[in-house]
Amino acid sequence: MTDLQTRPAASEGAPGRRAARPGPLLALVLTGQFMAVLDVSIVNVAVPTVRTDLHASGAALQLVIAGYTIAYAVLLITGARLGARFGYGRLFRFGLAGFTAASLACGLAPGTGWLIAFRLLQGAGAALMVPQVMSLIQRTYTGAARTRALGLYSAVLAGGMAFGQVAGGLLVSADLFGTGWRPVFLVNVPIGLALLAAGSRMLPADRGDRTRGFDVPGLVVLAAALGLLVVPLVLGHELGWPAWGWAMLGGSASMSALFWLVERRIARRGGQPLISGRVLRAPGLLPAAGAIFMIMAGFAGFMFAFALHQQAGLGHSALRAGLLSAPVSVGFGLSSLHWQRLPARLHAFLPVLATAVVGPGYLSLGLLLRGGADVGPGTVLLMTGLGLAAGCAYAPLFARALARVRPSDAADASGVMVTVIQFGQVVGVALLGSVFLGRAALPAPARESGHALLVTTVVIAAAITAAGALAARTVRAARAG
Repeated sequence: MTDLQTRPAASEGAPGRRAARPGPLLALVLTGQFMAVLDVSIVNVAVPTVRTDLHASGAALQLVIAGYTIAYAVLLITGARLGARFGYGRLFRFGLAGFTAASLACGLAPGTGWLIAFRLLQGAGAALMVPQVMSLIQRTYTGAARTRALGLYSAVLAGGMAFGQVAGGLLVSADLFGTGWRPVFLVNVPIGLALLAAGSRMLPADRGDRTRGFDVPGLVVLAAALGLLVVPLVLGHELGWPAWGWAMLGGSASMSALFWLVERRIARRGGQPLISGRVLRAPGLLPAAGAIFMIMAGFAGFMFAFALHQQAGLGHSALRAGLLSAPVSVGFGLSSLHWQRLPARLHAFLPVLATAVVGPGYLSLGLLLRGGADVGPGTVLLMTGLGLAAGCAYAPLFARALARVRPSDAADASGVMVTVIQFGQVVGVALLGSVFLGRAALPAPARESGHALLVTTVVIAAAITAAGALAARTVRAARAG
């Protein structure tokens, strides 16, 4: 067991709080995390009623969906650094308050423009809140308690994606008091208020480390690089991949190169760069992050394409599509939580073994559904097994990426990993969604849609193969730990 696992969790301004197992604090912060993940998917099923009620254009609807993700992804690392500087508990409450207020504003929005603006604010609130979850886990729990907390964190990521589709379908179908789509946002308000009340008592009152440099140049350049990348990826297919989108992607590459130059210059001058080289050199972090990126891209891309295939190809309702998609997420969450119960001799190699199952699993699903066949019991069973295997790849890699990071670097490492996860989902939905939609003009006949899903799963299988190769590079770090 490493020194990091045995030292007191409360250090450097954190309160003297240790736990043998996850408790009320973990439940509180993971509920906030769950709401943030939920809002990525719950809005999708409300789009038709938003269009009718607000007379919104297609581009405006895309911005309603994408605005949250854009703000969320671009500001995550900034949120992590703010947490380290001003206190993780304080930033969690601040982000939660902003997220809750923006959710209320979204639910009461009088027009499309207002709804887009409030969705951006909602994403910004989530970006301030979410990085603090991982930082609080890193600094509060040790040993087996931390491993279980990370498993619960992974289960929440998977469960939020699945539950969002189902909850959105239920709320829109119920049309509570004739409010149509508005409850998909308003549901966050009572939960957020309850968390704020509980957080005032349970969250640490740490004041942060005001001596840490803020690296404003790094923040500005990185935000520009991420924004230039996310906007065309999210909006590109809907708008037909216009020239400005390609220009933005090129600009993102240039800004990324500039970011590394800025960070190296700050480090040479003895400053505190936004992403420390020490964090990136932590054993196993970079290959584990790369593998997680591929796994999450495949997972999110499949969930998106599969939902489109069901609704536009097979004619399923949004609620039925959500329910039939749930087995993948449920399996993912269960194995993320319980993979440690497998024999210890398998743990070091588990991500490699799991990816060897996940890739062919996606491909098998594509082959089963390629002719337009409906989703039967056999397909549901295969999806459950696929989710279980994916969780056995993801969760050990996540724990491995953070296992040997210093407590003083917890916020920076958390920001990096949460951004990797979020970008994996954004890229997966954008690129794999484009692969699917490029081969099926929706609504499409079931056979055409099934063929598009098959092509999509071929691409996913290739990405999972790459993830397996990266996972193999983490085995030495896992055995050393």
